[in-house]
Amino acid sequence: MYRKYFKRLFDIIFSFLSLVFLSPVLLAVALAVRVKLGSPVIFKQPRPGKDEKIFTLYKFRTMTDARDENGNLLPDGERLTPLGRFLRSTSMDELPELFNILKGDMSIVGPRPLLVKDMVFMTDEQRMRHMVRPGLTGWAQVNGRNNILWEEKLGLDLEYIQNITLFNDVRIIFMTLAKVVAGSGVNTDGMDTAEDLGDYLLRKDLTSQEEYIKKIHESNSIIQGFCE
Repeated sequence: MYRKYFKRLFDIIFSFLSLVFLSPVLLAVALAVRVKLGSPVIFKQPRPGKDEKIFTLYKFRTMTDARDENGNLLPDGERLTPLGRFLRSTSMDELPELFNILKGDMSIVGPRPLLVKDMVFMTDEQRMRHMVRPGLTGWAQVNGRNNILWEEKLGLDLEYIQNITLFNDVRIIFMTLAKVVAGSGVNTDGMDTAEDLGDYLLRKDLTSQEEYIKKIHESNSIIQGFCE
């Protein structure tokens, strides 16, 4: 009953009230990003949503556009600023996703919206996580976030979609708040940003270089089709 009829209503009410209540924080962060990182303030990126429909995710910008002498972007760790690290550690960079929730792209609780290039490396079973709207937070986020193996993370997403209830969603929200206060699990140990699924599989020899390149081309084709 909750999953079919009331979860969306809960999302609308919660996201609207959050936007109203947190509007001073949103404005303050936007100003800080504009002063420290320049324009644009909002980072936009295509992500797979419910039924693998691609949508534009909104986040506060946390990295510069610094490039090497050949015009290529520097590694994430070199472009991530102190302000960006703070926003990520407090999850304030994700506050604009409240607009995604209000629009219907996302839910308050659900599997996190991963990259398109993560999706193409998933198994058919793992891709079932896209049967529901992606969430601002989720069961995987309160059980390790980026500091657990990809197989565990995707397994927790599948576990969540089998048991969507108001009680579980409220519990995850309160667990998320505790995690944010503690600032735990933001990045993978030893890395400035979370490792992409394809890079993880390649590093673990769970996919070949040839298959990796093929999947990256597939990802780029999906994104290009969405942007056209």
